[in-house]
Amino acid sequence: MKNKALFSLIASMAIFGTVGIFRRYIPFSSGLIAFSRGIIGAVFIILFLCITKRPFDFAKVKNAFVPLFISGALMGFNWVLLFEAYSYTSVATATLCYYTAPIIVIAASPFIFGEKLGIKKIFCVIAAFCGMVAVSGVLSTGFSFAETKGALLGLGAAVLYASVVITNKKLGDVPAFERTVIQLFASAAAIFPYVLLTEDFSVLKPGTVSISMLIFVGIAHTGLAYVLYFGSIGSLKAQTAAIFSYIDPVTAIILSGTVLNEKIGASEMIGAVLILGSAFISELSEKKTKV
Repeated sequence: MKNKALFSLIASMAIFGTVGIFRRYIPFSSGLIAFSRGIIGAVFIILFLCITKRPFDFAKVKNAFVPLFISGALMGFNWVLLFEAYSYTSVATATLCYYTAPIIVIAASPFIFGEKLGIKKIFCVIAAFCGMVAVSGVLSTGFSFAETKGALLGLGAAVLYASVVITNKKLGDVPAFERTVIQLFASAAAIFPYVLLTEDFSVLKPGTVSISMLIFVGIAHTGLAYVLYFGSIGSLKAQTAAIFSYIDPVTAIILSGTVLNEKIGASEMIGAVLILGSAFISELSEKKTKV
């Protein structure tokens, strides 16, 4: 059972790590991709719950509907910013800036949860900030508009995702699958007006390949990945889940160089070590205190 759960966790993280590659080959706006991802992913999970005959706890969802909807809306626009970041900078840079989210949560915890920051966590926050500056390319290429905008979009996505994490901490005991279904539908509902206002549907020329890839992202990178993830973490130790979650950014960095031929310089590599290392250390230490 443990080996199966570990395989599911690794598979989900590897799938999450490839979303940037697929986004590069889907010729639709970030808003439309995020909207489709929310709808398709939610429908997939509902079908999974029906096939496996898992009950849906409507009572707990009803009691926490407002924070669920807010976190879902934040999740949706977090996707929009991340997908936009992929358009302006490398998949590796966008992903690394996005992975400052755990550090943002830690930095905000004294103000939101009244938690104290120890020396280790303060060091991690500073290291992650330095890492983000390094991966943005500012140190090696100066203030390139596209690279800087991509890095800032990735950071913006990280802020929104950190907000989702913080909101989720206030949801109490809403089960994982119920929580995710509502959040996915909420993300689509929140993004829909944005898509209507910003999308020029007259120039859309969807082809069979682009539509197929869009559906695949909704099914594989959202529905299937979340099913694998939530189906695994209940059988694994918190430390194990924290360690293997970093397969996601590592996969993105490797594919960025091998599939897209995006070069990673010395400063970017140093930044990657600083961001992932600080996030890993701080997150792991946090998990240990909860075990």
